[in-house]
Amino acid sequence: MAAIGDRWGLLILRDLVCGISRYEDFRQSSGVTNATLSDRLKHLEANGLIERRRYQSNPERFEYHLTPKGWQVAPMMPVLAQIGDRLQLSGAAAPPLKFVNRKTGAEVRWSFIDQASGELVSPSDLGIVEGPGADEAVRWRLSHRKAAAGRS
Repeated sequence: MAAIGDRWGLLILRDLVCGISRYEDFRQSSGVTNATLSDRLKHLEANGLIERRRYQSNPERFEYHLTPKGWQVAPMMPVLAQIGDRLQLSGAAAPPLKFVNRKTGAEVRWSFIDQASGELVSPSDLGIVEGPGADEAVRWRLSHRKAAAGRS
């Protein structure tokens, strides 16, 4: 989340995944102010998620593109959109976006897959345990989850 920044950074990444790459188009898509947009673009660039490419020299204008690191964040966009659809947050009668496999045209949905069995795992069955890189802060957070489970 530190690399993304805030909701504006997330909206810029969403727009980049959708093919938007120019400053004014970001503004039109999200309604973000000039100051906030400039700041978030600089933040995303400084964190290596996007790169700036000049497309016009007089006056100087730039397009923005996801870097390979930025494309690592891109799979979050359909997940967040599909969660919003399930919660009916858009106000639309049906999901406003459909995610498909470019090769087959088949609809794609996010899910959790058990790596041992290959079976789908329900979000309610998803556990969180300490990983090999866990530090004291992670262990502290997980201790709260264990304590909450003991109270229910």
